[in-house]
Parts: sequence; structure tokens; C-alpha cells
Amino acid sequence: MARPLRQRRQLALLLASGLLACQQANEFAGIGPRPCTITAPPRDLPHDVWETSGLALSRRIPGVIWTHNDSGNEPVLYALDSAGAIIARVRVAGAELIDWEDIAAGPCDTGTCLYIGDIGDNSARRDSISIYVVPEPSLSDTVTLPATVLYARYPTRPQDAEALFVLPPGDIYVVTKGRRDSIAVYRYPKTVQHPGGTTWLEQVRTLGPKPHSGMDRVTGASATSDYRWVAIRTYRSLLLYSTTGLLADSAPKLTADLGSLHEFQGEGVAVSDSGTVWLSTEGEDEAPRFSRLTCPLVPAG
Repeated sequence: MARPLRQRRQLALLLASGLLACQQANEFAGIGPRPCTITAPPRDLPHDVWETSGLALSRRIPGVIWTHNDSGNEPVLYALDSAGAIIARVRVAGAELIDWEDIAAGPCDTGTCLYIGDIGDNSARRDSISIYVVPEPSLSDTVTLPATVLYARYPTRPQDAEALFVLPPGDIYVVTKGRRDSIAVYRYPKTVQHPGGTTWLEQVRTLGPKPHSGMDRVTGASATSDYRWVAIRTYRSLLLYSTTGLLADSAPKLTADLGSLHEFQGEGVAVSDSGTVWLSTEGEDEAPRFSRLTCPLVPAG
């Protein structure tokens, strides 16, 4: 899309009230209004991350956000600063990129690791999904330590998924997209993770039925570094759950309509303990975009 149109969109955002109106969650349980503030209107990301598909807030380096591209690209992690500029490129040793869809930061045996979800499956034909685990690199690294690969299968049939988050002590959670079935959360417990082996995922809960609109399919997830909150995004909405509520089958604490960001294909989400939320989109007719919001995290519970 031509640059003038993007500029007009950004101007409209700046002239607007700066609030994302919270709405009743369409396919999810609804809540009352709690506005999120646009603190950085969408800006273009570099061409190197044209197909950015996931975001993870660094646990080692303040202000750094890790991202990656999806299928058809190299197994490389990109470190972004808070404005979306690339400040490091790190190849993942021993990893293959089939369809990387999300990335998470979380605890591991060596301290802090990045968990890369090769979990995309548009045709629902993969016998298993792959999750690569690497100690979080520094900005001076050009290649990670050799990745540990974990394989997992769904208990019923293959699913398409684009969202992944990690909670202590290293349990991995996958949220399905809702392309063919209901949107569900699955767990890969730390206690049954065996490098190179294949493990059955455990279904934790159903978030909602198969969406009536493709715009309500889940495309990303992220946990805060204190693990009290989990953000789940769709193409047009942001849902914030307390961790205890999410795992106990409760409704989201906050649901925000992202429509005023005019995202072409909203994909990634990362969230800080204070409620800062970063969002990314894939590029197609226009460059990928990067936005920042501030959302009020109500008391967890």
C-alpha cells in the first residue's frame, strides 16, 4: 500500500482520542469497559522481518523484544528495540523452520530460555509439532547454543496454532487458532518434556467455539515476566487474562478492540508486568507494522 495512505492512517490515530475502546468479547465471555491507550502509533518494521509472526519480551536485556519470520525463511531470531529497530540477528543452531508461528521467553534448566513454536499447520496434517528451546542469547551473539527440540501431538487430531506461552517451571502452553475447531489451550508439562521424544499434549480448557469470523482466530500469546498475566490476541482483539483465571476457566479481565490500529494481519503480542503491550503484523501489500499500547492490569485473581 502506498506510503501516503499509511501516513493518513497514523495521522488519524494521533488525532483520535488515543483510546482503544474495550468491547464485549465476541466469541469469548464479555467484561466491562477498560480502555487501553495507544502510546506509540503503528510504524513500519524493517523488511528483514517482513513476515514477523511472534514477539517475546527479553528476560535478560531490558527493552529488547525478540521476533522471527514464519515459513519460507531462515531460522533466525531478530532483536528489536522498543521502537521496532533491529539491533541484533542470531541464527538458531540446530533448528529447522517449517512454520514458526510464535516465540516465548520463560524459565528453563539453564535460567532463561526462548521457546520457538514451530506449530503452524494450516492444512491440519502434521503428525507432530516442534518447539525449539535455546538459552536466551546476548545481543553480541551471532548464533545460539544448539537448540533442544521437543515434539508434541494433540490428543485428538492435528490442529493449526499460532500462539504459545510458557509458565514456571517451564510448562509450555499452546493456544489453537480456531480454524477448524474450537479455540483451546493445551499444556506440555515440564515433567514430561524429553528432548527428541514425542509427548501428548494435555487439553487445559476451551476458550470458545470455532469463531464465526476468521478475524476472531487466535494469532499470538504472551505471559508477563512475573507470570501473573497472559495476553492472547486475535486479528482484531486483545484479551488479557490473569494466569489463575485462564487456567481455571475464567473470562478475560480485559478485552480490547484493535480495529483502530488498522492492522493488515495482526500476528505478534508481547506484554510487560506494567501493562505495556507490543503488537506486530505481517507485511503484504504494505510493510509489517509495530505498535505499543498501555493497558490497565486490574488486580490479578
